[in-house]
Amino acid sequence: MEWLTEPFSAPFMQRTLLAGCLAAVICATVGTYVVLRGLAFMGDALAHGVLPGVAVATLLQVEPMLGAIAGGLVMIGGVTLVTSRSRLSNDTAIGLLFVGMLALGVVIVSKSDAFRGDLVRILFGEVLAVRPSGVIVLAVAAAFTLTVTYVLRRPLLLLCFDPDQAHMAGYSRRLFHFVLLALVGTAVVVSFQVVGTLLVIALLLAPASVGVLVSTRLSRMMVVACATGCVSVFCGLLASWHLDIAAGASIALVAVIVFFVTLAGTGLVRLRRIGAVT
Repeated sequence: MEWLTEPFSAPFMQRTLLAGCLAAVICATVGTYVVLRGLAFMGDALAHGVLPGVAVATLLQVEPMLGAIAGGLVMIGGVTLVTSRSRLSNDTAIGLLFVGMLALGVVIVSKSDAFRGDLVRILFGEVLAVRPSGVIVLAVAAAFTLTVTYVLRRPLLLLCFDPDQAHMAGYSRRLFHFVLLALVGTAVVVSFQVVGTLLVIALLLAPASVGVLVSTRLSRMMVVACATGCVSVFCGLLASWHLDIAAGASIALVAVIVFFVTLAGTGLVRLRRIGAVT
């Protein structure tokens, strides 16, 4: 059992594990709504859309998270503007802003050689270098996310399954759609420092997809998703320590592997039930 506990005897690994689990809880909670609502493309676009904001913040030597917030707001505002002022679909607007923001970020990064080390950190995260202040930010964000999703669970759930019913119940579809986008943006912004902008989508979608596969109740979906995310963080860090591989990528890869294993398992269970009935 020593190989399980040895990596986490160091204080920085304990801090990394805590930060990763907090990020996993945030992403899994919000990701459940993302999967049910079909906003995976928007989540991916937001994860890449923060790149120019982070790049500008790094260039100006200010807190990267502030740049990520600005990038996320521009992304959400741009999609809302395009869809409200034209006949273009939501997917088209997201695709245009996604490509535009990503290209802008690459252009900014390419203008300075000083970004080479920072680019790797932005894209793939620095989970092993999370500071105590970063853990506090993640803890506050986790508390905020859990509170909002609990208080607004009914309108958000109706929005995912039956937007017309949500409107008939007196809930504004546009308002709660924006709230959901804000939650996705929050998850992306606070988690990109842990696993990076390229890999945050794995924590946002894979654990939530596992929850949707194994349960039909929202509360159970979220519990399973959070547990899956935390297990992915633990196993990913363990693999990173023993195999000397990138920590953020290991976490994301484990999360995706768990999803496919679950998918195969649920498929076998379904086939057995069908066989038993026939």
